[in-house]
Amino acid sequence: MANVSERQRTQSLNDAFSQLRKIIPTLPSDKLSKIQTLKLATRYIDFLYQVLRSEEQDIEDSSNKLVDVRLPGNACSYVAHERLSYAFSVWRMEG
Repeated sequence: MANVSERQRTQSLNDAFSQLRKIIPTLPSDKLSKIQTLKLATRYIDFLYQVLRSEEQDIEDSSNKLVDVRLPGNACSYVAHERLSYAFSVWRMEG
């Protein structure tokens, strides 16, 4: 009985790491362990926080010139995700 629940717990944990690896932008050469995945996830969260902070500052700086350029529907989120992935990869390689 304990064996089955331990197997389920392990499978659940592995599924969660698999989902996390899909979200975090990685380099083609990355073969990350679980601890490396968690460390990279924390760096990615910090990176996203810095991006948001700089965007807030840009919005405050340009409050007089509000121009909203958006792509329709999911295209916007896809492009944003691709840009963030690229920027994070560059940021990782610099740091």
